[in-house]
Amino acid sequence: MNLQLTTNKNHKITSEVIISGSKSESNRLLIIQQLFTNVTINNLSDSDDTHHLQEALSSSNQIADIGHAGTAMRFLTAFFATQEGKTKILQGSERMHNRPIEILVNALRDLGATIEYVEKEGYPPIKITGSKIVKDKVAIDGNVSSQYISALMLIAPSLKNGLEIELKGKITSVPYINMTLKLLHQIGVVAKFNENIISIQAQEVSSEQNIVVESDWSSASYFYSLIALSQIGATVKLSAYKKDSLQGDSCLAKIYEHFGVTTTFKENSIVLTKKEKHNSTVLIEDLKNAPDIAQTIAVTCFGLGIACDLSGLHTLKIKETDRLEALKEELTKLGATINVTNESLHLKESEKLNENIKIATYNDHRMAMAFAPLALKIPIIILHAEVVTKSYRNFWKDMQQVGLETIEVK
Repeated sequence: MNLQLTTNKNHKITSEVIISGSKSESNRLLIIQQLFTNVTINNLSDSDDTHHLQEALSSSNQIADIGHAGTAMRFLTAFFATQEGKTKILQGSERMHNRPIEILVNALRDLGATIEYVEKEGYPPIKITGSKIVKDKVAIDGNVSSQYISALMLIAPSLKNGLEIELKGKITSVPYINMTLKLLHQIGVVAKFNENIISIQAQEVSSEQNIVVESDWSSASYFYSLIALSQIGATVKLSAYKKDSLQGDSCLAKIYEHFGVTTTFKENSIVLTKKEKHNSTVLIEDLKNAPDIAQTIAVTCFGLGIACDLSGLHTLKIKETDRLEALKEELTKLGATINVTNESLHLKESEKLNENIKIATYNDHRMAMAFAPLALKIPIIILHAEVVTKSYRNFWKDMQQVGLETIEVK
């Protein structure tokens, strides 16, 4: 499905949108729920990733296909490694079979897990034979995807002797590690994160817990971009959000002040308002703790004619696509002057906006959603727009609700 996006230039955004639960929180809690059955979860994410994870956990089939769901691949690898006597083959899309898993597999093997590569060394698909893990110490690089680290943290309370995880070198994506830690704390697990050591004690049972998942801040980013690109006075209310969020992407509230967008926290919601014109000609941000919002921010800057220098983006090279190269390719088509390295993006100030450009999405949900707000400035075409279901099934419906017009084209 290809969509042409346009909008009435005189339309003023005033809307209210309910966004489903955080994919990051939901997927962690689903693993926790498997290990501690007294935990119930409300407001689960409606993303494809979460559906894939649920299906793999509930199915008795030996083969689990998790599509593009990277979080599911990492978390399930660790989980099934602890399920004694059970064998599971984890596979996914072609892109998933080119996303590395070796660092996590090596760490699990060090603990005594039995995992084999079915095709290519270091990559899915993998065959996991569950076993009883008694070793209680493991080391893993701290500058890799935090999902590897969280995968180990989530199984730690179920291990006979708990687990001590040593993070080697520079540690990135700390908010996601802290998210996992705090969710474990919520169910009563004794867990600590001091300097480069994560210590998690074994625990057999949990008290009754009903956990409500906060809505996804990454999904909120597209509305921040819409308001930033709108006229002064535009406003949107999003629910359900917390001021003391566990999600690293909640830094959006501070970052988008650069673009004249204020965030007002209400009970279980936030109100975004375009208060003033953007107040900078260049945005400089280190996004090592929130790399998933880099695409949105880069497109916002381009739409406003602002330069930006974004760093801390090395994990974007191994996402659904090489997001840095994809951004460079698509923004260049729109008229941008942009350079990328293995860990940074540099966009020059420009007022050039080419219309009716076809934006390739590279099987990446965030490419489709990040570019959509540009429709407030120019007509734009999003190719394979259905890819958004990976994390946000109602995205196009919600975009229509706030005033974007979508027409299906060939």
